[in-house]
Amino acid sequence: MARHNREGRGLDQLGNLWRISFQPDWLKHVKISRPLPKGRRRSSLTLFRNPARAAQSDPGRSIRTRITSLDGEIDVEVSLEDRDLVVDHVVLAIRRRHGRKTELVKFVLQGGLPRTRR
Repeated sequence: MARHNREGRGLDQLGNLWRISFQPDWLKHVKISRPLPKGRRRSSLTLFRNPARAAQSDPGRSIRTRITSLDGEIDVEVSLEDRDLVVDHVVLAIRRRHGRKTELVKFVLQGGLPRTRR
């Protein structure tokens, strides 16, 4: 049986704090990709890693993850049904506006947390 979501936090490339609500038996980590200042190239890093090394129970058939920036500019939640338990990862791309400029922020929600050995 799936368990309730847990809360985590992480810092991105620019030092911004993010909150992550995640399913403890599915999510391995969340990666963030965004342009560096001056926009010459993109940078990717692991924003959050599940502190559990293995799932305590089977993941549920619904995948729910919420990502919120501390400044409140981004607050998104992904929810999808995975009836056959085949979803490996989810890519979420968001356009963030800064005056006239826009910034593309990508998140990769990586699933597949291994089961506890018994």
